[in-house]
Amino acid sequence: MRFATYEERGREGVRRAGAVDGEVIHPLPEGVTVRELLERGELHSAGAEALAVTSELTVDRVRLLPPLEPPSIRDFVGFEAHIEGVSKSLDGLEHVPEEWYRAPNFYFTNPHAAYGAQDDVPVPAGCAVLDFELEVGVVIGRAGRDLTPERAHEHIAGYLVFNDWSARDLQKPEKSLGLGFSKGKDFANTLGPYLVTADEVEDRRDADGFLDLEMTVTLNGELIGRDTLAHVSWTFEEMIAYATRDAWVRPGDILGSGTCGWGALAEFWGRLGERTPPPLMPGDVVTLAVERLGTLRNTVVPGRTDAYLPRARKRGRTPRP
Repeated sequence: MRFATYEERGREGVRRAGAVDGEVIHPLPEGVTVRELLERGELHSAGAEALAVTSELTVDRVRLLPPLEPPSIRDFVGFEAHIEGVSKSLDGLEHVPEEWYRAPNFYFTNPHAAYGAQDDVPVPAGCAVLDFELEVGVVIGRAGRDLTPERAHEHIAGYLVFNDWSARDLQKPEKSLGLGFSKGKDFANTLGPYLVTADEVEDRRDADGFLDLEMTVTLNGELIGRDTLAHVSWTFEEMIAYATRDAWVRPGDILGSGTCGWGALAEFWGRLGERTPPPLMPGDVVTLAVERLGTLRNTVVPGRTDAYLPRARKRGRTPRP
């Protein structure tokens, strides 16, 4: 089953959720959100009720919004091929850092910066090296803490396509402070086009528990990257188990897989030793697709030209008493 959140053309600002069958959207009761259904444990039953009602509303008549408003987004770095290419591009490393192998590391990104599947995405202020990142996000359906991978499987509601946009020139100096990313990452992420329930892809799970779903990147109509979700180094269940060690996940939380191999420009730059393809510019169209989950197609547009940079004041230091 697939779920969407949308605005009908001509009714901008009026959000509605619906179950999607083919190209037809079957609206859920007015005021009901996908996140609310997750919290109540009623996603499947509400979707089945909606599909039982005839609808003439089609996907081409709406603006698809992010399927839900997540309480939090944890983004992992799960693909060895990607970390290898990006480490060389951003840090000048010729190898994957040993720390990467020890555990499925993640950072928290901005849940309030989500764009829809076909929205324009503005260049963030102060950025001249804009990049995309193709990932799959897993959506939590039940609250949990200190989960094992076996138990974590029961907490997965479904999956969506996730573009973790990156301002590489802002991101690089932020890394040197050791606090994680801030303005290099918090300006945009694209989620969608639908929340696809876990049962829709379960038949693509291999013997080791990995989902074999093809992932592709197209830039301005040219296919430039291809990988499979099965190349990720940890299953989603393992990532969830690690994330819930001494911590809660809640319904609607999203955990990103990390960028797949050849799923970001920075990976090309690291492997080729030059910025080819070049950083994204206004007018570029980025299309990210994941088998069974759908397609994101976003156009880069101009953003703000002013960048607020409050420099630190040098202050006196109190001597040790």
